[in-house]
Amino acid sequence: MSRRQDIQDIDVRPITETEIPDWIRALNTGFLRPPAVSEAEIADRSSYLVPERTLGAFDGGRCVATFRSFAQELTVVGGGFVPADAISNVTVTSTHRRRGLLTRMMARDLAAAKERGDVVATLIAAEYLIYGRYGFGPATTATEWTIEVPRAGLDPRWAGPDDGGRIDLVDGEDVRKIGPELHERLRRVRPGVVDRDERWWQVSTGVLTLDRVAWTEPFYAVYRNAHGEAEGLLTYTTDGEWDDGKQPLNTAKVKDMIAVSPAAERALWQHVCSVDWVTAVKTGHRAPDDLLPLLLPDPRAARLTTQADWLWVRILDVVRALEARTYAGTGTLVLEVTDPDGLSAGRYRLDASPDGASCVRTTDAAELTLGASELAALWLGDESAVRLAALGRVAESRAGAATTADALLRTSRRPWCPDVF
Repeated sequence: MSRRQDIQDIDVRPITETEIPDWIRALNTGFLRPPAVSEAEIADRSSYLVPERTLGAFDGGRCVATFRSFAQELTVVGGGFVPADAISNVTVTSTHRRRGLLTRMMARDLAAAKERGDVVATLIAAEYLIYGRYGFGPATTATEWTIEVPRAGLDPRWAGPDDGGRIDLVDGEDVRKIGPELHERLRRVRPGVVDRDERWWQVSTGVLTLDRVAWTEPFYAVYRNAHGEAEGLLTYTTDGEWDDGKQPLNTAKVKDMIAVSPAAERALWQHVCSVDWVTAVKTGHRAPDDLLPLLLPDPRAARLTTQADWLWVRILDVVRALEARTYAGTGTLVLEVTDPDGLSAGRYRLDASPDGASCVRTTDAAELTLGASELAALWLGDESAVRLAALGRVAESRAGAATTADALLRTSRRPWCPDVF
């Protein structure tokens, strides 16, 4: 059989209910997890998979590639939301690489998303080199620090906030009441944040445990302001390390932190750094412009351990994407968007001001030409058009067009996505 015939014989389609175990086996294999499938995992996956949005590639009846998408809301600059096609669980079994299976699954899903009216598609890229060819661009950055607490210069006698607020330790039941409201407040002010459903809170508080993920009950700390209103929530675990001289070497690992005010952010970091026996704090993935490390008396005590691309975005509807966000300045820019897949290609005139924006297709002369992935990287305000022009990834037809793009699109606080999906 020829390779072409072999490729054509591979069936790419939505899975059926009876194929879920085989799909999970292929998923586990693709992510180098033990391929065995438990009844608990089948029950868990079956509870949230959307059949028409769960794709598999089948060769001789065996699943050899996986792909899933689901509905999501993404916060844009200014606090508005757009509907997104969130993509996850993408694998191709090692025996079936380079046969176009991902391309077929991606094309099918993105076409359906555009037909549904989704403004963008989103994903967290396991590998950098894969998704640019499908029009995705890195739109947010994740940063992690390790704080050496003894070097930080914090007051070792700190016993709580000095602003009239307080820190309370709570349990999972309290978190399920407080957390969703706090997260809603966060995603109304921070571009890049995505919505969290009830299942997210059940998993994060141990109501729903997954046999593929070991569960350790964390500590939950809530910051309340002087009026008793919750403004922050910190979730962390600790280990039990001691040295041979009976000196504590405990590390606190932050799993999640929501802070909707600078006071909450400062107090929660101060709290976790002040816990007895904790000598190091791993911050987990944070925004690259968090108050850390500058809130520490000695910022050098926070060592940068991770800084990498995080949320990737694919623009499906240029007009709605550019009109959904706000702009701090006033200006006009004509963009030529190239897109081999045709989902967002065209020439667009953006007229933006603090009072609102209009984006329309136009026959005006293009001022800035860029690909779909470059537009995605610029859209939430984290990347610089001037920088991309220096790299040869955008082209100016009008001198200064990249500077105009930066003046319109860049933001004072960087976008951030706290979640993986």
